[in-house]
Amino acid sequence: MIHRIFIALFILCFWIEESYAQDLKKPNVLFIAIDDLNDWAGFMGGHPQALTPHMDALAKRGRNFLNAHCAVPVCSASRASVMSGVAATTHGSYELGPRYEQLPALKDVPTIQRYFKDHGYTTLSGGKMLHHNFNGRLAGDIDQSLGRSRSPRPKKPLSRPTNWSGAWDWGAYPKADVEMADIQLAHNTATALKEDFDKPFFMSVGFFRPHVPLFVPLKWFELYDADKITLPKNPKSDLDDLAKNFLSINDYAVAPTHAEVLASGKQRSLTHAYLASVSFVDHCVGIVLDALKSSSYAENTLVVLWSDHGFHLGEKQHWAKRTLWEESTRVPLLIAGPGIQPDAPCKEPASLIDLYPTLTELCGLPRAKHLEGVSLVPQLRNPKKARRQPAITSSYFGNHAIRSRDWRLIVYEDGAKELYDHRNDPDEFRNLANNPVHKSTLEKLSKWLPKNAAPEFKTKSERTRVRRK
Repeated sequence: MIHRIFIALFILCFWIEESYAQDLKKPNVLFIAIDDLNDWAGFMGGHPQALTPHMDALAKRGRNFLNAHCAVPVCSASRASVMSGVAATTHGSYELGPRYEQLPALKDVPTIQRYFKDHGYTTLSGGKMLHHNFNGRLAGDIDQSLGRSRSPRPKKPLSRPTNWSGAWDWGAYPKADVEMADIQLAHNTATALKEDFDKPFFMSVGFFRPHVPLFVPLKWFELYDADKITLPKNPKSDLDDLAKNFLSINDYAVAPTHAEVLASGKQRSLTHAYLASVSFVDHCVGIVLDALKSSSYAENTLVVLWSDHGFHLGEKQHWAKRTLWEESTRVPLLIAGPGIQPDAPCKEPASLIDLYPTLTELCGLPRAKHLEGVSLVPQLRNPKKARRQPAITSSYFGNHAIRSRDWRLIVYEDGAKELYDHRNDPDEFRNLANNPVHKSTLEKLSKWLPKNAAPEFKTKSERTRVRRK
């Protein structure tokens, strides 16, 4: 009897040790989000003068998804989609508004952090990951905080016209990098990478810049000659072939209109501040990547870098986000790490909701049943591997963009349409929706339009505010 017990205990100990060893073999995940970063990075070619050496180096050692798009072109809804793996047309958040935990459709949907934690990972998070952070029932999703603070703001406006929102100010402030919240987060992350973890980790790092207000220290402005900065192409005739219903999408919000920017004479200065902020956040990314490189986790960590949505700086006579044009939906997306061979960039469409299924597959976890995205593993193995499903973006209820490898279709709630051929018109200057030559393309893309989209969910307080207006 004692002999049998001894054998059973030996087998149990061996099984526990083997399971522990298997867990340690699972790759770690370093999940880096950058707020409001469009394609103005060297590896994406969106602006000829953008200086982003650290992100460019990451792109060279991994897969660069050049045709990646957000699910919703606004912070909170996009991040809820990324962390849940569920599209806005299911969870019902199309604008700034509900917290993840307030959305009824996500009641039983684990965040990607919770899913990894439930499958044996230690979870760490800092900065802006979810728009409203991991609070309420999500508080237990994160084992260790990397901190979330705000950068200082000047007491008086630096550059903005007095009638503009305080969010839309910019300039050289503060004096030193060390005062910036993003730098503090980068160093906190670097410190965490020196720790000894007894389980694989999922480390979420959310940098705030280049989100407005665009304040960074002077040295980042000095990287660029303000007088020689290239401004986006913006012909006055660009909007002549478009329906008028979505042209004033930001009129209610804090962002200035293009006419206001031009009237202020501030376009070049504001563009300079965005570029400076991009280079600053690239430096923050570099601190984290250098720390990973010198750590014991360098060879077994997947690095994922993404932005929650794009950002207009005058293109199509628009500023900020929320539109369904390329500048607003297209995002940087890089994946590097074990098993991913550096190769040509991928031009197939990709969606940010694809990250959840991609990472669970790469880490050998069972696929969660609720996921609506498609794993990018085939394109990680072969960047030329064709993908059937396009990237779908929604902005406000009933408005959708379908982005394939070569085309963008936009269909608005009232039926208005836009169609762009990105092989010949990457700036989306010529709307081909009414051209009979492209009828079959329009019909083919239209088959992907969401059906039975969830209505917009608003909290009780939001509904009250609407009634008061």
